[in-house]
Amino acid sequence: MVASAKVLTLDNHTQNGEWTIVLPRRGRHRRNCQKITTAKGQQQEQQPWVPTDVEIDPVRQSKLLNKIQICMKRVENSRFFLTFLDQMQCPEVLNHFHRILGSELKLQMVIYGIGSIESHETPRLQLSLAILMKRNFSWIGDIEVFDPVLSANESRVLEALGCSVLSLNEQGRRQAMKPTLFFMPHCEAELYNNLLQSNWGIESLNRVALFGNSFETYEQHVSFKYNEPEVSFMDSSVVESVTHILAARRFTDEFRTNTVSDDYFAAFHDSSWHFFRPACENELQLN
Repeated sequence: MVASAKVLTLDNHTQNGEWTIVLPRRGRHRRNCQKITTAKGQQQEQQPWVPTDVEIDPVRQSKLLNKIQICMKRVENSRFFLTFLDQMQCPEVLNHFHRILGSELKLQMVIYGIGSIESHETPRLQLSLAILMKRNFSWIGDIEVFDPVLSANESRVLEALGCSVLSLNEQGRRQAMKPTLFFMPHCEAELYNNLLQSNWGIESLNRVALFGNSFETYEQHVSFKYNEPEVSFMDSSVVESVTHILAARRFTDEFRTNTVSDDYFAAFHDSSWHFFRPACENELQLN
């Protein structure tokens, strides 16, 4: 994932869902960056990206494709997936998707921060769920994927599975010019914050469906930290990195995902669907 300022994130390597604070490495100076305009007219840079591992190995690609197909079959036949589909099709959630779609026929899907699908099982489970969602719902359209750790072989496999790999590191700053489903389980908090900041307007936010870390849990964590007797400077910086996440809670409908079994806990614990319904500009005030 993108190296960030100070970010608040869920630790993917623990089974108890504890929060950790992740500090960034200093990034290199960006070159040849393209700029995008956010919902508030601000310009943000996008960094051109190519895989660091550019070696093409058809044998590795074949093995990885087989791994993912096996993983998809496993997810498809699981109680977790049936429960997940039931949640998406319950009237309360489905009405949100219909509202976001409006007169459009397809909801574009953007996957950020998927991780290495060759090296780890959790990213394969997450990718499997995303592809199975598209196969089960005719109103889910093309899938775009990005993570800076993806290799050339992984990119080829993603393309073979019908996905497009982005050539720019958007740093989560995609503005939803059309109905968009952002699939971002267990991403860094700053990535969610960047996404919200870039869409911080009534029209844009109403075009977004987000699957990712529970915003309610972020709010609870920050509230808990600030009720402690001593609050460090780092805690204040962390709050700044989740400003838009906390502000969005005022107009967010959140639906928690049930992992059902331990097999899917690591990949989807503390994940939720988020739908944003700001009705007026006053709700977008950050303070």
